[in-house]
Amino acid sequence: MVIVGGGYSGLWTAREILRRNTNARIALVEQSVCGYGASGRNGGWASALYPLGDDAVLERHGARAFEHLRALLRRAVDELGSSLLDDGVDAHFAKGGSLKFARTSLQESRLRDDVAAQHDKGQRESDVRWLDERELYDFGYVAGARGASYTTHCARLHPARLVRGLSDVAERLGIQLFENTKVTRIEEGTQRRRPRVVSVGGTIRAGVVVRATEGFTPNLPGERRRVAPIYSLMIATEPQPEQFWRDAGFGRYETFADGRHNIIYGQRTDDDRIAFGGRGAPYHFGSSVEERFDEDPRTFLALERTLRGLFPAFTGVITHRWGGPLALPRDREPSVTFNPRTGLAATGGFTGDGVVLSRVCAIALADLITAPDQSTDHTVLPFVQRHSRKWEPEPVRWLGINAGRALAAHADRVEDVTGHPSRAGALLDRLLGE
Repeated sequence: MVIVGGGYSGLWTAREILRRNTNARIALVEQSVCGYGASGRNGGWASALYPLGDDAVLERHGARAFEHLRALLRRAVDELGSSLLDDGVDAHFAKGGSLKFARTSLQESRLRDDVAAQHDKGQRESDVRWLDERELYDFGYVAGARGASYTTHCARLHPARLVRGLSDVAERLGIQLFENTKVTRIEEGTQRRRPRVVSVGGTIRAGVVVRATEGFTPNLPGERRRVAPIYSLMIATEPQPEQFWRDAGFGRYETFADGRHNIIYGQRTDDDRIAFGGRGAPYHFGSSVEERFDEDPRTFLALERTLRGLFPAFTGVITHRWGGPLALPRDREPSVTFNPRTGLAATGGFTGDGVVLSRVCAIALADLITAPDQSTDHTVLPFVQRHSRKWEPEPVRWLGINAGRALAAHADRVEDVTGHPSRAGALLDRLLGE
């Protein structure tokens, strides 16, 4: 087997194949070093989140599939932690849950409604609940918080330590890693020849070729419209003093966000920094992915301004700035596919929720490849053996994605000023299927 892509998806898939067949011969090819992409640069949320909203999942797949998906993702958070423990990977995994703060009356109303809606769909208080302002001090606090929704189904971790730890495990188990090897083409197999991977360093043939390239997928021939590479950027502070954390909380390393439309996310690191990120960087024409896009000064400045608004007591400077592309499918759902006839398999499309979801998809893919005639808890998930439709051609793709980005920013500005729901926010929710 050959796996193209040395991030979570590729490494988890290799690990899961070996769990089923210890004699499997696996080569993994990575254009840079393992974890170079989103796997090494993300916000470190190991959550039960799914890129699509609950109502959209129910509408597309039905109540039974929705319940199964939700229950499996919740279990998967703990199972990821157990798997790391078994393999001796210290990724600073700490399951403290996640807080979504309401900092305006409008955000409070929306988040309270969301908690109530989740309870109506079978969630328990132990799964998700509303915390009033007094209760926040037992968890974590940001300036102006009126309350927060809280879920237990999330852990904080160090993303780069996770992916490098998985890489070390892969090598220890005998997986051949070919780093700094750029793949230029993946060719399907036929009755006469096996599928093959063509790289700058040579060609590899195998019975199965897995594409696990996530946000870098558009760089492959014929894949330009498969996913849209959306850039998410992050900053990190210098370590904060003990007094800061006594006041702010987050003693169980709860992850945090708030109720704005433009997505933000943060965590307290093991060395007491704040690692903080968000969307808002532009989508680049033609699904272009280039290293220079990893930095956007305006987005970094906006992130720092937002962070200082959340934590006015923050002292010191921003010590780190970075970013990278994540993969946005046209229908916002991941996919796991395997075609025994061509020998080609693929997994990805996590829209930023891939820390846990990548492992779930790797298990599903390993099940498909090693036991194609058997049904498992993972192979019956609604995104397995399902293809998302391709994105529209340019310039429609560029206009649509950047219009959505602008709508989110505009909605937040309007609601901050007026205190009333923005029509732009309602339009954005319809576009996203929320």
